Amino acid sequence: MKKSIVADGSLLFVAFIWGTTFVIVQNAIAFLEPFSFNAARFFIATVFLAGWVLLFNKSLFNTLSKPLIFRGIAIGFWLYLGYGFQTLGLLYTSSSKAGFITGLSVVLVPVLSVFFFKQKLTVPASISVVLAVAGLYMLTIGNSFHLNVGDFFVLIGAISFALQIILTAKYANSYPAMLLTIVQLLTVAILSALSSLFLENWKNIFQPAILGKKEVWIALIVTSLFATAIAFLAQTYFQSYTTPTRVALIFSMEPVFAAFAGLLWNNETLGARAVIGCSLILIGMILSELPIKQWFMKRKEKEWANF
Repeated sequence: MKKSIVADGSLLFVAFIWGTTFVIVQNAIAFLEPFSFNAARFFIATVFLAGWVLLFNKSLFNTLSKPLIFRGIAIGFWLYLGYGFQTLGLLYTSSSKAGFITGLSVVLVPVLSVFFFKQKLTVPASISVVLAVAGLYMLTIGNSFHLNVGDFFVLIGAISFALQIILTAKYANSYPAMLLTIVQLLTVAILSALSSLFLENWKNIFQPAILGKKEVWIALIVTSLFATAIAFLAQTYFQSYTTPTRVALIFSMEPVFAAFAGLLWNNETLGARAVIGCSLILIGMILSELPIKQWFMKRKEKEWANF
């Protein structure tokens, strides 16, 4: 019980870190371009985790294999697209809206699993999709009838995150979690660096005017060490002490933290329609992970037992 409480509390703290990084990243990419920022962030996180293994469990690298590397690259590719489009979208939309749109990945996982794993879409999952789509409409459209380009980029990122979650669930039990994480983080760092090389003026990262910005350094330290390396370590370790449903419910608090961070640090406010939209998305995220069928079956069993 104590381990479960500590695990839930630690994962809630991870969700808090991820939620607050939206506004931190948004402030940083005002000076440093998105792919350059992600390249630096994930490279630092990779070095941190690899150094951790070298110091405390060097023999783990002996289990590195070609299948593990290929699976890690596949997972990392979708993680790269997720963070790439999310960071790009933050140039054009608010951090609070980006947080809720990214949270749609929780709802998208069961939908995409229908195509990848041939799983049936349950009634709760179907209802959650309808609620999430309605919430997304109210959140992003507002009083106009066009999708903000930043919202669109973040939505593509959410789809990519959902695919990353699906692949992780497929391969995580077959390989050491730490090595799989290191490979996927390194993949994100390399792909982001290549994207920066061809799409951005990556040399700006070395300019004194950029290196001297405290917003850039704060964002890199917080996101690379806390929101990437330590957060992935915590998620990998503590998920063994709680249930997947509880993890999903805890992580559904991420966009809520993003909204509060945007309000406190960037004075972002959401209109009435946007608040309703956020609420629908949050309800849909929670509903998609609630074991309603199991509860219903247990209730029927109790009724039959009493009868």
